[in-house]
Amino acid sequence: MRDPYSVLGVARSASEKDIKSAYRKLAKAHHPDQNPDDPNAHAKFAEATSAYDLLNDASKRAQFDRGEIDADGNPKFAGFNPGTHAGASRGGRNGAAGFSAEDILKEFMSGFGGQQRPGGGGSGGRSAGGAQWDPFAGGTASGAHGGKGEDIVVNATVSLEDAHKTSAINVRMPSGKMLSVKLPEKVEEGQQIRLKGQGSPSPYGESGDALVTIRFAKSKQFRKDGHDIRVDMPIALYEAVLGTKVRVPTLDGSVELSLPPGVDTAKSLRLKGKGLYGDGDLYVNLKVVLPKGGDADLESLMRFWRDQKPYKVRD
Repeated sequence: MRDPYSVLGVARSASEKDIKSAYRKLAKAHHPDQNPDDPNAHAKFAEATSAYDLLNDASKRAQFDRGEIDADGNPKFAGFNPGTHAGASRGGRNGAAGFSAEDILKEFMSGFGGQQRPGGGGSGGRSAGGAQWDPFAGGTASGAHGGKGEDIVVNATVSLEDAHKTSAINVRMPSGKMLSVKLPEKVEEGQQIRLKGQGSPSPYGESGDALVTIRFAKSKQFRKDGHDIRVDMPIALYEAVLGTKVRVPTLDGSVELSLPPGVDTAKSLRLKGKGLYGDGDLYVNLKVVLPKGGDADLESLMRFWRDQKPYKVRD
């Protein structure tokens, strides 16, 4: 990976807030779900996520700034040159001159805080991440590459009804895989649900995690106001004058609401405890709807009112 500061477009002196803000912008711009026709989006998104993971970890960031690890989180084995120890007897694995295998291991590991593997033997050790690492083996173990795959961020759009009922929702991963995800109780906008092992795979160890970010869908009939819910209820003019009963939708199903004669449509009617999660209330906004196309009798009545029974509604 390139220099993580360059990837995120921030200075080396950037604050945690600056780094987080930069990552959010890049993640939003390059998220695969938002760029289905861009074959490079996934790579750009993964690179930004990897850069953020490193710089967001205070310990790893400090190690990187000191030159102890590279941009991929791999230890740097700078300063070791077996040829400089001339004159000492050969020993240890791979015929390293001047030092035993245990001595060489100590020199390799001292640069980035590693320790000799318990039990001696000198043929292996543990990286900063804790995974076993053998500097003399032919391959590269998971610890040298961080082991775990990268985490991925996935947006999930949730209806107010599903959130209220703590339902399970279907979430599509960038790979196309569909997962059923149980919503936590009283889930909030922007909250993340971690799905262990559902992130990017790693050839060296376990897969990363998927971070499902919750977004509330825009409802056709409900308006969210914190945990309060608002709904518009159309009524006829004669219902407002004479009173009636109407069926009002709620997140728990419809309920019957009695409107008194001459109900004040300027005020919302409150149904206590009928808001989101039962913490908020439901507010019903009454809207008088006149007949489409007009009505001659109604117009005649209104002229009579205007001329014979006017009343003041404005200051």
